[in-house]
Amino acid sequence: MDALPVVIDTDPGLDDAIAILLALAMPELGIRGITTVAGNIGLGRTTRNAGSLLALAGRSDIPVIAGAAVPLARSARDAAHIHGDDGLGGVRLPEPAVAPLSTDAVDWMASVIETEAKGITLLTLGPLTNIALLLRRHPQARRGIRGIVAMGGAVREPGNVGPRSEFNFAFDPEAAGEVFAARLPLTVIPLDVTRRVRATTEWTARLAASGSLAARTTADFLAAYLDGTRESRPLHDPCVPLSLLAEHLFGAEALRLRIETASGTHDDGATLIDPAGVETRVLTSVDAAPVLELLAQRLIAE
Repeated sequence: MDALPVVIDTDPGLDDAIAILLALAMPELGIRGITTVAGNIGLGRTTRNAGSLLALAGRSDIPVIAGAAVPLARSARDAAHIHGDDGLGGVRLPEPAVAPLSTDAVDWMASVIETEAKGITLLTLGPLTNIALLLRRHPQARRGIRGIVAMGGAVREPGNVGPRSEFNFAFDPEAAGEVFAARLPLTVIPLDVTRRVRATTEWTARLAASGSLAARTTADFLAAYLDGTRESRPLHDPCVPLSLLAEHLFGAEALRLRIETASGTHDDGATLIDPAGVETRVLTSVDAAPVLELLAQRLIAE
């Protein structure tokens, strides 16, 4: 089977970094490029981190393209208290082997989508700012978007930055709202699922003991993520490539959703079930044990 053409849009980020290492270990994916966005940390650092991950994996043939440095209509925030000032918990990576492309991520995505006969699937691991700007500036690109798989939101669970809001969507609620309103083939993977796919200290030790550079680096990321004080942490962003690798291990529902943008509270960005919302494919359950085993196997085999 031919590899699925994808673009990874990301703000690495510890769990983003693990998701990228997994994606690089998946021959099922044809990664056309990695576009970066401000989110977990500022754009300069997310872009550098993406290049360093590609250098680590020996995949600097994949281009990195910087995108939006700020949300569409709000002040930026970050999650440095979780990911560290460098976004990667202090884990040392090689210097990027290749500079980012000089073009803007949004224009680059439009050109790639235009030239990819089979269409492009967008794997979004961070705020949706770049995707909203793509739809604004290049509305014709929507014809070539085969699908979007987005980590974000909290549907029936509490949020992680507000009572009902999750970081990726809350960072830029207007962008999330515009992407939902575009009515493209969209799969959302919310906290309802990602909180159940958890890396434990024991699982992390298994990776650390392997001979694989990808697995050992993932263990280093997880050691920073666990911070010596936790027995487990959720693997949010790796659920995006995992959902493509093992769709049968995830349960989905069609739900009508809208993004809260007008509350003026910490709940902006909330993903609300609303009869007037946009019908969306939402992953709402996961068989976590085999998903974790599959993740370990792919990282260790790399």
